[in-house]
Amino acid sequence: MQLGIRLHDIEKAPLEERLKIAQKQGFRCGHLALSKVISEYSVADGALTPGFACYLKRMFAEAGLDIAVLGCYLNLANPNEESLKKIRGRYLSHIRFASLLGAGVVGTETGAVNEAYQYEERNHSEEALQIFIDNLRPVVEYAEKMGVIFAIEPVFKHIVWNPKRARRVLDEIASPNLQIIFDPVNLLDISNYQNREDIIGEALTILRDDIAVVHIKDFVVEDKKLISVAAGTGEMDYGDIIRFIKKEKPYIHVTLENTNPQNAEAARNYIQGLWDNC
Repeated sequence: MQLGIRLHDIEKAPLEERLKIAQKQGFRCGHLALSKVISEYSVADGALTPGFACYLKRMFAEAGLDIAVLGCYLNLANPNEESLKKIRGRYLSHIRFASLLGAGVVGTETGAVNEAYQYEERNHSEEALQIFIDNLRPVVEYAEKMGVIFAIEPVFKHIVWNPKRARRVLDEIASPNLQIIFDPVNLLDISNYQNREDIIGEALTILRDDIAVVHIKDFVVEDKKLISVAAGTGEMDYGDIIRFIKKEKPYIHVTLENTNPQNAEAARNYIQGLWDNC
């Protein structure tokens, strides 16, 4: 596996400095969310030119890092048509940019049926799923034209909240350019985390061939809520996940989440140690 990190979890600094830190800490790839790591110049749709892409591509190459995920985590089920139009445009600009960057995937979550992008019961309805699929389809069609992998990340509080829903989206869109970012902790909630072995096992079984990227973090339970924390500092058992990666996904990008500048290297060493001893 190629271990990486969300670049916005590294200490605040210009992107070039963040890449140097990631390299020094032993990471081999990064999750790039443009607006979260670049503030000194524009990253608006019109700024995502071929020249900018080539500049970033060269910067990552000099640091010996892949761009595992170009993040564009916006709400494709936003009920406001004007907002949704802008969101679609943002996705298309990221897909075009990714084709020039050589990014592994353009990554996103799966939205909510409200403008606030918050959990409500209707997110888990059939209606919500069809809204998301209808709005996702033209985005994936554009990804096909540009030769880019578009990857959705199931999250319990969003529309695609369990492995079966993710499988339905993949089957209904039926595109080789639509794949999965697998984050096991994001499939968990206070209502189901005690069944996490079954949930993760189901995901690895029915999404197996379509997993393009793995996200790794941990969780603790506080005040009857799941709180995401750095790998190795919570309750997760990564054994089945590491064995799956080692057997089925050679050299896959595996990016750490919910680290901070003080524990990122320890989290990397923890996961690498599990790999080495698997």
